[in-house]
Amino acid sequence: MSQPLRIFLTQLGLRDSVHPFTSPPLGLLYLAAYLRDKCPVDIRIVCQEVEKYSNDSLVRSALDFAPDIIGVGCMTPYSQALPDVIAGFRAAMPKAPIILGGPHVSAFGRRAFEMCAADAAVMGEGERSFELYVEAVRNGSGFDQIPGLLWRDAQGNIISNPGDAPIIEDLDSLPMPAYDLIDIRKYWRMQSMPPIPRQRYITLLSSRGCPFGCIWCHNIFGRRFRAHSPERMVDEIMHCVKQYNVNDVEFVDDCFNLQQSRVESFSSLLLKKHGPIKLAFPNALRTDIMNQATVDALADAGMFFTCLALESGVPRIQKMTHKNLDIDKFLAATELITKRRVFTQGFMMLGFPTETEEEMKTTIAVAANSKLHLGSFFLVTPYPNTPLYEYAKSSPLLQDDKAIFSSMDFLKSKINMSAVSDEMLSYYFRKAMRSFYFRGDRILRICRDFPQRRLLYKYLPVFVTRVLKGFLS
Repeated sequence: MSQPLRIFLTQLGLRDSVHPFTSPPLGLLYLAAYLRDKCPVDIRIVCQEVEKYSNDSLVRSALDFAPDIIGVGCMTPYSQALPDVIAGFRAAMPKAPIILGGPHVSAFGRRAFEMCAADAAVMGEGERSFELYVEAVRNGSGFDQIPGLLWRDAQGNIISNPGDAPIIEDLDSLPMPAYDLIDIRKYWRMQSMPPIPRQRYITLLSSRGCPFGCIWCHNIFGRRFRAHSPERMVDEIMHCVKQYNVNDVEFVDDCFNLQQSRVESFSSLLLKKHGPIKLAFPNALRTDIMNQATVDALADAGMFFTCLALESGVPRIQKMTHKNLDIDKFLAATELITKRRVFTQGFMMLGFPTETEEEMKTTIAVAANSKLHLGSFFLVTPYPNTPLYEYAKSSPLLQDDKAIFSSMDFLKSKINMSAVSDEMLSYYFRKAMRSFYFRGDRILRICRDFPQRRLLYKYLPVFVTRVLKGFLS
């Protein structure tokens, strides 16, 4: 039997004030589980943010493991570290091939690959492509038959293989995420995606793909919706409860509730096999397709927190951006959800292409007058490989994309595509915070419905920060 290949997987990123939330590296956990199910491998996962490693410490951690292959992923805000980290890996372990994956390389593609000395890059869904890469390394065969792979030949030339990265059609065929490869307790001591105090939680992804095609959104999993069955979802929760003693589950699907029958079957089966368990949805449910039956099913099963993405309160903007949200149905569903004492956070954006002053006022008013508990306002940011980015490139706004490449901060975007001046956009961004939070009824509802009210004081710094954004540029 051949010796298992040693694979070091890492997620780059240092904790900062702009991106303060941390969740388990679910992409790496799925990838690791899949690889060890298919190949003889020994895998180590290191999340730089959680371990508080410097770039040099991260390289030393990999060197101690003596990997045969190094896999690196990161979000775009942390991509500035890629050249130095990859160079460090290369100097310390010159024989270990380095392959990139994850959201940043999926968004930037060839440009992300060109900025560092990695050997290969997978764009999009990674399990099958990484398996093919591992087998090619093991067998000493070439990489030219792996669809969609970016790689460097012996002369350093970049080769782009035709086709798209192969996807997993039957999600139930995937093994459960390899939570045994991380210390989940370290994540319990950090703030997760929902801005409320939490402990003993696990992060799960029950579906891939979203059919709505919003012009600002990624396309990592494609537009075709694929989902775990209710039985698999409940089995995964039961496994995590037994194995890690969790009492809290967060789902990070793009559109968890696309199929109402799946949601209701899941909730019913969970209640039958386990009973209610705390459920959080920090990545936003599609709100205008929620109805009383869906809300009740999730609330009965334990939903205590959800994000609801309004984005814009203007029908014209909804149509132009292809989100096509029914605003009246959004508001009605928000009221249904909050009536069940589920804590809600709204997502709104300002600065859409051609957006006028009156339209910004409308979005602010719709959000402020809604039943949302919390509101997060962001500046529209054109991520690469999205229709919004192509729009920005076609205008004088994006003559040189190096700035947006190095710093994707959706609170301080330098790209103003709206019909108002930079100063006016900044003014309405601040005004949005003031209008939303300076309401006595909202403050009372936050105090009444906040999960774990005895820990409400821990949320106070977050609340103050949000309010201060209404006054500070």
